[in-house]
Amino acid sequence: MEYAGLQLVEKHLTMKDLIEKLTEDFKISDVVYQRPDLAFVTVPKGVAISLVTELRDFEGFSHFVMMSCVDWIEEGKFQLLYLLHNPKTKTDVGVKTFIDRENAEMASAHHLWKQVWTYQRELKEAFGIDFPGSPRVDENFVVEGWTEMPHMRRDFNTKEYSQNTYFPRPGRETNDPAEYMRKKLYPNEPITAKKQDNDK
Repeated sequence: MEYAGLQLVEKHLTMKDLIEKLTEDFKISDVVYQRPDLAFVTVPKGVAISLVTELRDFEGFSHFVMMSCVDWIEEGKFQLLYLLHNPKTKTDVGVKTFIDRENAEMASAHHLWKQVWTYQRELKEAFGIDFPGSPRVDENFVVEGWTEMPHMRRDFNTKEYSQNTYFPRPGRETNDPAEYMRKKLYPNEPITAKKQDNDK
């Protein structure tokens, strides 16, 4: 901050300057400038919560927007994303980190924002990621009584689960959409080879 006459003027770093300032201390390895007001950075698991804390406490990113997960099954990793917003500069930073899929565990961030525990509880149910110390992390979130593999993991076979769990309703059949609509719209008109050729 600096004084301009009697008015207090606050200087804000550009997004690029902010990222460069934080890169060495937090081992930022990958930066994507999605827009002038939105950037994503990737950091090691061990410093992710420290960077989120730094952004909140010292860089003005006081609003926690969301937390999400991507299953990179080919690499044996989960990618966690913490998206933060700075209301003064109207900018957003996404902090990404990777954790192992096997025995997936991440430090909890619920002490920074109370609502974080809700996201962590959802990720525990959907992906099987544990957040030790996070409130109610082992309680059901959406799917009650679920005993199968976490349902958002990419190796969860949705079709197989549906076939083994539910039963086909009688009277259901599979139709070609074009043929079905033709019958509905023109029930008394025969389908000719010429018409079919013209429809292509």
